[in-house]
Amino acid sequence: QVQLVESGGGLVQAGGSLRLSCAASGSIFSINAMGWYRQAPGKQRELVATITKYGTTNYADSVKGRFTISRDNAKNTIYLQMNSLKPEDTAVYYCNAHRAYYPVLDYWGQGTQITVSS
Repeated sequence: QVQLVESGGGLVQAGGSLRLSCAASGSIFSINAMGWYRQAPGKQRELVATITKYGTTNYADSVKGRFTISRDNAKNTIYLQMNSLKPEDTAVYYCNAHRAYYPVLDYWGQGTQITVSS
């Protein structure tokens, strides 16, 4: 089992910045990648950014150049630095930990609300 605890959500004006943190605990040795997903009201959950245990990153086109995902292996924590926030970034953001080998598993945090006002 892997436990994920998120922090850093809140309300910000358009153009502002926020940083999310996600601390992992438990069987983290089994995790191949971690990332952030988001879900806006009435929409499906979508990928925001991921980072592998080797540091390879991947971003949704909508956040490229504005968001940066990073990790601190010593703290078992990943971060999402969000700059130039837009109202369309408003959503609940979820931390994810992915185990890519059998049995494939996904662990999720409780979610944190980001609201960007115009």
